[in-house]
Amino acid sequence: MHPGTLDEIDTPAVVIDVDRAMANIDRAQAYADAHGLPLRPHIKTHKLPFFAHAQMERGAIGITVQKIGEGEVMADAGLTDLFLPYNIVGTDKLKRLRALAERTTLSVTADSAATVKGLSAAFAGADRPLAVLVECDTGMGRCGVQTPAEARALAEIIDRAEGLAFAGLMAYPAVGKPAETQAFFAETIADLAAAGLQARVVSNGGTPDLWRAHEVTAATEHRPGTYIYLDRYQVTKGVGTADDCALTVLATVVSRPTATRAIVDAGSKALTADTLGLPGFGAVVEVPGVLVSALSEEHGFVDLAAAPNGLSVGDRVRILPNHACVVSNLFDVVHLVSGDRVVDVLPVAARGRVG
Repeated sequence: MHPGTLDEIDTPAVVIDVDRAMANIDRAQAYADAHGLPLRPHIKTHKLPFFAHAQMERGAIGITVQKIGEGEVMADAGLTDLFLPYNIVGTDKLKRLRALAERTTLSVTADSAATVKGLSAAFAGADRPLAVLVECDTGMGRCGVQTPAEARALAEIIDRAEGLAFAGLMAYPAVGKPAETQAFFAETIADLAAAGLQARVVSNGGTPDLWRAHEVTAATEHRPGTYIYLDRYQVTKGVGTADDCALTVLATVVSRPTATRAIVDAGSKALTADTLGLPGFGAVVEVPGVLVSALSEEHGFVDLAAAPNGLSVGDRVRILPNHACVVSNLFDVVHLVSGDRVVDVLPVAARGRVG
């Protein structure tokens, strides 16, 4: 039996406005449809089969998972078209990857010959070759080959490798630089063509530049994740407004030790310590302009200098976090609400699946 209203939810708790989440899914899908750009949403933000199925029902071509554990959870829930854009390394993980591939349509990425060698050894003799995309660093500075020439060379290695099939290119691009991503993809596609190879899939990603995704004309799909919930960071990037944000952390004021400080029962174990360049660690929805200024493990420090009469002990507040994806991984369950009514309480099925 789950709580009937917001007032009955014990704190701290994750609250998802299901109407806003569904509206965010629909808005992104409508944009993608208008531009002929298929969506393959990243489930690392919500980690819930409920929303993964909703994304598929509304037009997604498949889903993206970040780790094998997430893929296993989603496959168990009936999601069978998975993209895992991560370098899979290690004997145990490769065994799990092959088992996952035997019950789903699966593709992965690699950015080195060493990763390809491991994948090939694991999939030698498989009934179906594993589709492998080359991860390209188009400016993010994380994983990925550094030049189109390196992409072509690795694609040729994949194409020759037993048990594998070269499937295309993938990037997680730098924010605000779709032109650079398009240039990298275009040059690489031309290089591949010269080598007799085709990038069947060209996978671009990210929520911050979601509304500019069509500018990467080489892309055959886009992988947004945070768009379903949004958060403080995505609002600063113009993806939506605070009124579009679906995820908040419900917390209770447990102390008012000074006129300018309140303490809530949501600390670093309930709110991410990510700042993403923003002041504070979350915004208090009920008191505009008031932020969670510091965190300890179980305490959130609310700076009330601008609103000394804004909160009292026992008040319940909703905190808009800087980064929604991390918050999803901190709680066992989330509360789906419509207005003040709790419509469901869902286990975060892929929580902790970091391997």
